[in-house]
Amino acid sequence: MDLRRLEMLLHLSRFGSMREVADNLGVTTSTVSQQIAALAREVGTPLLEPIGRRVRLTPAGQRLAEHAVTILAAVDVARADLDPEAERAGTVRTAGFATAIRRSLLPLVSGLSTSHPKVQLQIYEHEPLEALRLLARDDVDLVLTYDYNLAPAPPDSTLEAAPLWSVGWGLGVPRTDTADHEDAVTLFHSYRDTGWIVNSRNTADEEVVRTLASMAGFAPVITHRADSLELVQDLIRAGLGVGLLPLDQPTHPGVTVIPLQDPPVTLRAYTAIRRGRGQWAPLALVLESLQCRVSNFLADRL
Repeated sequence: MDLRRLEMLLHLSRFGSMREVADNLGVTTSTVSQQIAALAREVGTPLLEPIGRRVRLTPAGQRLAEHAVTILAAVDVARADLDPEAERAGTVRTAGFATAIRRSLLPLVSGLSTSHPKVQLQIYEHEPLEALRLLARDDVDLVLTYDYNLAPAPPDSTLEAAPLWSVGWGLGVPRTDTADHEDAVTLFHSYRDTGWIVNSRNTADEEVVRTLASMAGFAPVITHRADSLELVQDLIRAGLGVGLLPLDQPTHPGVTVIPLQDPPVTLRAYTAIRRGRGQWAPLALVLESLQCRVSNFLADRL
C-alpha cells in the first residue's frame, strides 16, 4: 500500500470531505479521489460509498484508516530511528488546560532550556475538547487534558494516554452556607432550587453536576458558564449560583468549598499523544520530564 494514499484516507476519515483533504495537503480534489480509488484497488475492497452528493468511508475504509494511524506513526519512528543526525532538538507543540500548564508544564521550562536548549516548547491554552481536536488534526504534538471519575473520557484507539495527577473537587457555595452534609447526593439536593455554574468550553463538569443532581432527584438549572475558576468564585460570591471547584486551591473571601463524598468527585489529569509518536526524541524528553515530576511529587508526599 502506498503511504501517501494511506495518509489521504486517514485525513478523509477525520475531515469527512475530499475538498478539505485536498486543501490540507495542497493537492487537487481530483488527485485525492484518484489516489483513494487506487488504494481501494490495492487492498481489493471498496473504501468509499456515496451519500447524496458526498462520500463516506465504508466499514472497510474505516478499519483501514484506523490501521493507517499505527502504520504512518511506525514509519515516522523508523525514519527518526535511522536518521544519523537525529537528536533531541525541535519544537514540541503543547495544548492543555490552564491548571495543568501551570502545575506540570511551566516548571519544566527552565530545566529544559538548560539541559536541552535545542528543545523548544510552544504552549497553547485550551480546554480538553479543543485540545484533542488539535491533536487529531496534528496541529499539536502533546495534550494535557482531564476527565472526572464520574464523567470518564471515552477511550480513543488513536491516542496514547498516561496519568499525571488527580485532585478532589467539591461544591463551591457562598461562605454563609456552613451546613454539613453526609454525602454528595444530600448536599446537591439542598441546592436543587439554586442556579448552577459550569464550564463554557467543556462538558465534563456539567456531566458530573447532572449525574449527581439526577441521583438527588432533580434536573439542575444551568444559569452561568465560565472557564476561569476565579470567575466561577466571583459568580458564587455574588450569589449567582453554585458550582464545582478544586479542593487544593485557595478560595476567595465569601466562598467555601464543601468536599463531596459518597460518591467523591475527582479530576484526573493526563497526557495524550497520537499513537506511535512517543519515540520522537523531543516529545519523548518532555513526556519523560512530566512523568519524572509526577514521581518526585508522589515521593515528596510519602
